[in-house]
Amino acid sequence: MDRVAKLASQKAVVIFSKSSCCMCHAIKRLFYEQGVSPAIYELDEDSKGKEIERALMRLGCNPSVPAVFIGGEFIGSANTVMTRHLNGSLRKLLIDAGALWL
Repeated sequence: MDRVAKLASQKAVVIFSKSSCCMCHAIKRLFYEQGVSPAIYELDEDSKGKEIERALMRLGCNPSVPAVFIGGEFIGSANTVMTRHLNGSLRKLLIDAGALWL
């Protein structure tokens, strides 16, 4: 859990992902298209990926990826991020976290 918290706080937007996950790809694309450059941790390419994945599951991520943190806070997985994007609240979170500028 400490490793997840440390990694999640190192940049305004952090995404825990797997390189073969289509939903992870869609979420990363969403952030890039918003003009955000997130830190991305590909768990299937990390030697501690399984450990991080278990920690994400304990946080409530099911499935474990994509897991999105904004401003060091766990936002949720693909469904939550897409819902926030569609209702307009994602942009405010990104601005408040310093990931986007007006």
